[in-house]
Amino acid sequence: MTRPTRILLADDHAMVRRGFRLILAQHPTEFAVIGEAGTGQEAIQLTAELQPDLLILDVAMPNGNGVEVTQYVSQNYPNVRVLILSMHRDSTYVRETLKAGAKGYLLKESVDGELLRAVRTVANNEAYIAPGVSNTVLSDYQKFVGSPLDLLTARELEVFKLLAEGKSAKDIATELDISVYTIDAHRNRIFRKLQLRSSAELVRFAIRQGLVEQ
Repeated sequence: MTRPTRILLADDHAMVRRGFRLILAQHPTEFAVIGEAGTGQEAIQLTAELQPDLLILDVAMPNGNGVEVTQYVSQNYPNVRVLILSMHRDSTYVRETLKAGAKGYLLKESVDGELLRAVRTVANNEAYIAPGVSNTVLSDYQKFVGSPLDLLTARELEVFKLLAEGKSAKDIATELDISVYTIDAHRNRIFRKLQLRSSAELVRFAIRQGLVEQ
């Protein structure tokens, strides 16, 4: 049995930490909150002591802001993935936290389901950005994760390639042994993440990335 993802919560508001802890506590087989920090310095100290799998970190922390803490943790504890919490949609915050080494960026206004999706994605060592940010921010984000394809999960990339080859959702579902509804859900996420509006755009994108021949 896979052990739960060990999580350190870092936010200077106790109520925020409590709310997040309660949400995560509803999934005890997946997540275990092993500590809480109220300042940037505490986040660094507890990361060193507890070695969590995931650090959920408020970008605006006293005694060491989120960017500084992220940079320190990324350099000294590369196995600890950082998910940033922020009230800001501005691309500057996204850019700076990603440059510092954060794996994900979540808006504080996000609903419970969005938090769980972000935590699961980052815990799986995949990049995540809140869907509530603007296309401008998403474009900026893509520059700092390397290839835009880095935004896709392994399964989404697999579906993307098959779609680019011209296969139907039914064919892909049969090949991957999953439902057509799941394929449609993957397709919708792919289109959102890569800012695509049609199958033709998807094919052109795949050609530019060298995934299919022209």
